Amino acid sequence: MAVGLSLDLALTLARAHSGRMNPPFDHEKLNVYQASLKFVAWGTELISKIQAKAAVKDQLDRASTSVPLNIAEGNGKFAIRDRCRYLDFARGSALECAACLDVLVAKRLTDTTSVVAGKQQLFEIVSMLMGLINSLTSRVGEEPGEYPSSGE
Repeated sequence: MAVGLSLDLALTLARAHSGRMNPPFDHEKLNVYQASLKFVAWGTELISKIQAKAAVKDQLDRASTSVPLNIAEGNGKFAIRDRCRYLDFARGSALECAACLDVLVAKRLTDTTSVVAGKQQLFEIVSMLMGLINSLTSRVGEEPGEYPSSGE
């Protein structure tokens, strides 16, 4: 409980601090970034409740941390391909988090009802990332050129 409380305090302070900066970092304006921070807090609280030693707890912590970090790093890239690559890394990490939750249930370290909220958050994060990637990739490309054939 103390871990969740201190994390909430840290997130509140970070948001308050970022609100005073004009303007905040661009990635902080993204709904998917904010949603990923909420999942980090949720996942940290879940991990703190599991007393057993299991590598999957560390994996969930690393994967959940990777989501907002990759969103932030990708959003800072100028090239759309680079930006999409990092957003795809974030998407992969979110899917990895979902698998970690499944493994926690399979190992009977938690029950299915305890992970439902996290899985819903991850579904929304993955959906937002896919929408962002699709919106960016729709900007990439060019119209096919028309070239005269050799017979003309």
